[in-house]
Amino acid sequence: METATLIVVLVIVLALFFDFTNGFHDTANAMATPIATGALKPKIAVLLAAILNLVGAFLSTEVSQTISHGIIREDQINPNAFLPLIFAGLIGAITWNMFTWLLGLPSSSSHALFGGLIGATIVGAGWMAIDYSVVLSKVILPAVLAPLTAGLIAFTATRIAYAVTRRYDTKPDGRDGFRWGQIFTSSLVALAHGTNDAQKTMGVITLTLIIAGWQSGAQTEPQLWVILACGITIALGTYMGGWRIIRTLGKGLTDVKPAQGFSAETSTASTILASSALGFALSTTQVASGSVIGSGLGRRGSTVRWRTAGRIMVGWLFTLPAAGAVGGVMAFMAAWLGGVGILIDAIFAVVVILGIYLLSRRNAVTAANAMSEVAESGTAVNVTHNPPPTRRQRAAQRAAERRQKEEAK
Repeated sequence: METATLIVVLVIVLALFFDFTNGFHDTANAMATPIATGALKPKIAVLLAAILNLVGAFLSTEVSQTISHGIIREDQINPNAFLPLIFAGLIGAITWNMFTWLLGLPSSSSHALFGGLIGATIVGAGWMAIDYSVVLSKVILPAVLAPLTAGLIAFTATRIAYAVTRRYDTKPDGRDGFRWGQIFTSSLVALAHGTNDAQKTMGVITLTLIIAGWQSGAQTEPQLWVILACGITIALGTYMGGWRIIRTLGKGLTDVKPAQGFSAETSTASTILASSALGFALSTTQVASGSVIGSGLGRRGSTVRWRTAGRIMVGWLFTLPAAGAVGGVMAFMAAWLGGVGILIDAIFAVVVILGIYLLSRRNAVTAANAMSEVAESGTAVNVTHNPPPTRRQRAAQRAAERRQKEEAK
């Protein structure tokens, strides 16, 4: 196998692995709230999300074209140097995805990918190889506006949901009907995630094929096998669960009730689907987090844990530069050492992936314990709020105390 062909294969394999990490990293966007409220059992939830992610991958290709013909100016880069840059950028994205998954932080897989590619391209080809107008209009501005918009929609929807069901305020389970609604809305979020996030990997692979001469530059849409491969890979990653981030998003930001979850998921789905139609490479993680915070503010008596929200937002700020820094270092190694540098990059990627996975096994989070407790470490979430007991629980507690006194006599 020729060196150029080998690099193309390595890039495609690494891109598909990034797609896999995107799946388990972002499962929480759709399924954290229905799992937290009991609307769906954990294993059922991730299976449903995986199927709908696969279906969603076939519904649109607008975002993939933003990646393949948008952020990077291909005509400014030597084709022989371009593939190692994509390879380096993917390593930066995967490193950040794995690191934030270990910490249980719902960061943006999309921005990790953009950061890695931008950092590698700047180091390997110079500042002029980036189309900053596209970065600003379709990456930066949506990153700022989308969480705020989703939060506002979720806040309003939560207020409306509680206003129209006010007569159930004195009944602890009076709004359980929203759990059935959550099955629909969370499914819609999973479908929207497939239409947006799977396309980003499609765009990377399509760009790789164009540079290698395996696809015409005039054909901007991904080939069928690319769509199928990316859809299946992100679905497999989604089925793995990503339980650390599900725990943070489902329990760490606020105590989610069924009406809140319904409102948050409705807001998330509508925002993501609208952005996919417009070709905005949106971060579903930021949209979902903004929706959960908005729904927490919208429910009377709810507490938003701003310390956890602050950690998540700090992670958002560091995503682009951190992934870009790793991608830049990998690009420098490839440019400086050639084939040996690419080999070193590949070894680094394997070490990072295996090392973080082994570290995660020390304190494993699974479907069985994801919602049983919330991590108290500063790297994930810190919860000190406990909901007050209901009237029925207080009556049962008093009755138990009376029985104990009678038995003592």
